[in-house]
Parts: sequence; C-alpha cells; structure tokens
Amino acid sequence: MKTVVAAVIVRDSHVLVCQRKRGGAFPLMWEFPGGKVEPGEDLQTALVRELAEELGISAAIGREVWRTTYQYPGKPEPLLVVFNLADAGAQIPKMDPESFEQITWVSPQELAGFDFLPANDELIAKLVSGALTIG
Repeated sequence: MKTVVAAVIVRDSHVLVCQRKRGGAFPLMWEFPGGKVEPGEDLQTALVRELAEELGISAAIGREVWRTTYQYPGKPEPLLVVFNLADAGAQIPKMDPESFEQITWVSPQELAGFDFLPANDELIAKLVSGALTIG
C-alpha cells in the first residue's frame, strides 16, 4: 500500500490549499500540500521533506487529524494520513512551479467550492461543517 502524507496549514483562520499541475495526474484538482512517503521514511519525516520541497518551509509536524484509504480507478489503494502543522512560524510558503499551478489561503467554509481530489471528500466535509477544527 502506498502511503501519502499531507498537512493542513492554518494561518489567521485560513487553510493553505494547492492546485495540481495541468499536465500531471488529476490535473488542476486541489489538495493539501504533501506527498508520498519514501521507503524507510516515517510519516513526519516524509511530510517535513515534502513541505520543504514544495513550499520551501521547515515545519514542526503536529498531531494526526485524519486517516483514510481511497481506491482511485486503476491505481493501488493509498493510505492518506493528514497532520496539523504545529509550527511554520512566520514563514511564507513559496510555490514550487514544478509542483503546483497555484496556492491560496481560504476559510474552511470556502473549501467546498474547490475541486479537491476525491480522497479528501470526507475530510473537506468535516472541515466545512466545523465537525473537525484545525489550528
């Protein structure tokens, strides 16, 4: 099973979301920053690495807030583990143009208006409804 980690990064009551590249898998869909866990990495180490690569930030990883599996057609079932970002300080994320079309900050209620990867549907619904609060 492939494991993917992601971070819900909150600043001033807004959440950072990232739009996938138009030429890649699931083009122009939205996601939380993160990526695949490499062999031999633990979850937190993988997420620290991914955030440094994609956003140029170093971060302390907080508590796990969500875990799910999702079967995309024709793909192996991944395990998605989402963490709260404990501290990114005053760092300003820098978008890696190789990773994303764009990044933006939105309120939890606005998340419903974005076309997220389907594996995130239940998490998004909980964030939008306030059943799960982060930060």
